[in-house]
Amino acid sequence: MSKFIEEIKYRAKKDIKTIVLPEAEDVRILKAAQEAMDEAFANIILVGNKEKILEVANQNNIKIEKASIVEPLKSEDYEKYVNMFYELRKHKGMTEEKAREFICDPVYFGMMMVKDEKADGLVSGAVHSTSDTLRPALQILKTAPDTKLVSAFFIMVVPDCEYGENGTFIFGDSGLNQNPNEEELSEIAISSSKSFKKLVGKEPKVAMLSYSTHGSAKSELTEKVINATKKVVEKMPELLVDGELQLDAAIIPEVAKSKAPNSKIKGEANVLIFPDLNAGNIGYKLVQRLAKAEAYGPLCQGIAKPVNDLSRGCNAKDVAGVIAITAVQAQEQDH
Repeated sequence: MSKFIEEIKYRAKKDIKTIVLPEAEDVRILKAAQEAMDEAFANIILVGNKEKILEVANQNNIKIEKASIVEPLKSEDYEKYVNMFYELRKHKGMTEEKAREFICDPVYFGMMMVKDEKADGLVSGAVHSTSDTLRPALQILKTAPDTKLVSAFFIMVVPDCEYGENGTFIFGDSGLNQNPNEEELSEIAISSSKSFKKLVGKEPKVAMLSYSTHGSAKSELTEKVINATKKVVEKMPELLVDGELQLDAAIIPEVAKSKAPNSKIKGEANVLIFPDLNAGNIGYKLVQRLAKAEAYGPLCQGIAKPVNDLSRGCNAKDVAGVIAITAVQAQEQDH
């Protein structure tokens, strides 16, 4: 386990939050739940069929006695949540009958628990797609007050790495926005810098990535990154940001001296902003698999309450890490 996730767990233990896990019949989720409770960095609510959850736990010798298990249809809050959801969505054509169907779904029920402040955050995505996690989040929890764009990022922790913040980076957007325009790209950069500060606790140094460095090539693709960088500087002049930069000029000081001698971040970037989802998704998977990095995410920024997605290729340790991160995000939101 990396020093980063050890520190996140330590912070989570200081003010223990309650996290909902709506994919509670998956063995990875239950193993992560046990880890969270054994190490006391989060309280856990499991949503789903109680009999099936206990069966999976028993078959795999997973101890979940400390968790609360909630079955939507049997919950005393079922009718309340049906009415709440109907009121939230009736302007979009929602009927009470449809609302009943939605609230039977563990992800929707879990989101309602967060909305109702019975829980502080939710983690899903080991089984569900990103859209199946984020759609109910946006329908029920909405966006945070100061948010122009919901985006996703990964925290990458690369072992034995001298780059970034001792091998720790944020990669954004590597999970949600397919082809952001320059305005959206600037918002992703600003949100990612704030997430880095909150979660890593160090000064963000943001690189707007491209296949070009400071005009070494010119095209519509590079212009988008150049213009997005200008917008970031206009909106947040105090932020250390530079672009367009090739990856090596962004993270290797020796290369930066040659390719970008006037760069404000001097080859010390710890927040990497990819020009589109193709690049971001490929980039994080390359680093995860080839460098054996820990990859936590896709983590979400811009939702009113902490909701985080998981890669369907995640393991139990990944899930436990995201639970701890979600708990810390809930603490930060309280502040």
